[in-house]
Parts: sequence; C-alpha cells; structure tokens
Amino acid sequence: MTHVLVAGGGIGGLAAALAQARAGHRVTVLEGRPEFSEIGAGIQLAPNAFHALGALGVRDRVAERADFIDELRFLDGTSGENVAAMELTGSYRARFGGPYAVVHRGDLHRALLDGCREAGVRLLSGHRVAGYRQARDRVTALTAGGRRFAADVLLGADGLRSAVRAQLVGDGGPRISGHTIYRSVIPMAEVPEELRSKSVTLWAGPGWHFVHYPIGGGAFLNLAATRDDGAAEEITGAPAERARVLDEFPGLCGEARRLLELGRDWRIWVLCDRDPVDGWTDGRVALLGDAAHPMLQYAAQGACMAVEDAVVLGGLLRCEPWELPARLTEYNVLRRGRTSRTTLTARLMGERLYHAAGAGREARNALLAGLTPDGLRDAVDWLHGSTSFTDAPQAALAVAEGV
Repeated sequence: MTHVLVAGGGIGGLAAALAQARAGHRVTVLEGRPEFSEIGAGIQLAPNAFHALGALGVRDRVAERADFIDELRFLDGTSGENVAAMELTGSYRARFGGPYAVVHRGDLHRALLDGCREAGVRLLSGHRVAGYRQARDRVTALTAGGRRFAADVLLGADGLRSAVRAQLVGDGGPRISGHTIYRSVIPMAEVPEELRSKSVTLWAGPGWHFVHYPIGGGAFLNLAATRDDGAAEEITGAPAERARVLDEFPGLCGEARRLLELGRDWRIWVLCDRDPVDGWTDGRVALLGDAAHPMLQYAAQGACMAVEDAVVLGGLLRCEPWELPARLTEYNVLRRGRTSRTTLTARLMGERLYHAAGAGREARNALLAGLTPDGLRDAVDWLHGSTSFTDAPQAALAVAEGV
C-alpha cells in the first residue's frame, strides 16, 4: 500500500489527506501546531469548490455549516452607487452546477478533519516539517524536533512560509502586497434589520474596500476592511483598536460606515502572495495550496484552489509507487496554468476593480454597470464553472484586463 505523508494540517493539507485516503492509500498528516485547528473568519466558496468538496465526500457536511448567498453586490464605497450585482440563485446555479456560499474557516476545516478521522488518516500534531531527503524509492520528512518520517510521497501543504517549498523552490519569503486587512465578526442580533441581507456586499473606494456577509447560519456578520497602505511587514492576526480601523476609512459612505462602526475585537493581517512558478515538484515531493500558489483574497479562491489541488492529486496518485514521480509531474503541468491565472487575476482585481481611483474608478463603474447578467456570468465562467480543475485557457484576464 502506498504511504502518503502530508506536511501541514490546514484546509489544503486535510483535503489532500482525505483525497489520498479515499484513493486507498495509507496517509499521515504532520501538523506543526500543538493541535489541528484553523484561525480566521469567513471564506467564500464558489461552485468549483463545491464540486471539489463533493469529490472528497464532504460537500453535505460543509453545506450544513454554510450560508448560501443570493447575490454578489458591488457598490461605490464613496458615493453609495449600486454599480453591479450578480444573482447567484437560479440562472447562476443552473449554469455552474452548484451554489455560492460563505463559511467560517473553522467549520470548513472541521468538516475535512472529521472526514480524515473517519477515513483512518493518521493525524500527528506538534511535528513541524523542516525539510526532506529522498532516495530512489522513498522520501523522508525531517521535523524541527528531529524526528524522521519515511513514505512513498510527500505533499507539502505547509502554507505561505512552507519549509518544503523553501527546499524545493528556494525563492525566499513571500511577496508582501502592501495591503492591510482588518477583520471582525459580530452577532447578527446587533445589526439593524435594514442592513441585513443574504449577499456578499463589497464597497470599493480609492485605495481601499470593505466587504461584509453573514456566516454561522446567519447568526453572525463577517466584516473585512482592506487598505492599500503600503504595509511592508507581515502581520498575522494581531489585535487592532476600533478607533484605528475607523480612522483608516474616512471616505466610507453612510450604510457601509454604519456597519463598520459595529465592528469590535478587530484583528489585522497584511496580505501576501508569491509570483507564480512553473515547478512545484521534486521527485516524490509536490506542493499544493498556499505552499504552491498563495494568492491575494480578491478573487475569493485561495481555499477553493487548495481543495481543487487535492482532488486532482487524489485522482492522479491512484497508481503504483514507482509511477508516483511521473504522476506528480503531471499534476504540476495540469494545475499550474489555472492557479497562475487565478493568482494574477486576484492581483489585478485588487488594483483595478477594488481600489481604483480617479479616472480608473469612473472607467470601472462604467464597465461593470454595462455588463448584462449573462456578461457577469461569462466573466467568471472559467473560474466558477470548472469541474475538471485543470482547464487554463490563455484568454485575457476577464473583467480585470478590460478596466
């Protein structure tokens, strides 16, 4: 029986472990933290993510904990103008074969963790992978604590600052975007009735934007406000004073300002990604998720891409142990175009759609307002509509290229 080691027990790592267990392999996950858990707040799941979660057998579990969204709304954050809206129910679901939802990161992680436990995955916390060594037919993960774990293949899902990537690619630290995001989750009971909706609502301003949507079965409202402030140092989950957050968004208009003022217990992240690379594999070692292709939040696809990676690997590694290096190379070829396009699209969306100013803002509003419902769906078809997770047409970058 093939033995698969997974470095990292986050969303991508657990998805990869579950895919390999369902393929009939023996799987061990090495997680560096003392326990398997996930920090953060809400994340968005498009139909491509639900197709992937279905392949992993956890779609219904995630759906039970998710909030299904009726509409994506894009508004001008300074004038309050309704620029564009994409309906996510009838025509959208019919075209893409699934819903659009939001879920707390912890709930998605828990669904995958429960699936792994039921599938017999060996889950070991407190073992941070620091590197690896290879022989012709084996790979050995080396941990920071001095332990060694040998297997037939090693999948590096150890995140933005992946030690597996550092050895495999050697491209240094992540690219700091200069964008700071402030996050808060508040009880929906504290939100005035007229400000509640089953939508993901985005208010775009010059050098900033503000997003909010319900999570936890509608019991909470997730708030995320992002500032293009030139931040030069990585920050992950540090607390922020409420006054600081309010001062960062003085131009935010009426309704959005009322919601921002409801936030409390704010936390800060400075957003990072990496430039796409062609190679994620080295013999019996491969990267996935943020270790392979970390991306900014603007396309709302980071977790979706990690789960897609896991499903593609799960299909390809149904093979004999001697075939594994070639199958990992095939995975790399099949996935790098789609993930690279998503990474670069996310950057462009932040610059040209979410944070546009002056003439760029006027052009953006005119472009989006001029799109028909079918035009909006066409713009996301390559991303939300994929069921193979390997298609990567070389067309222009959808709406972002046209601004």
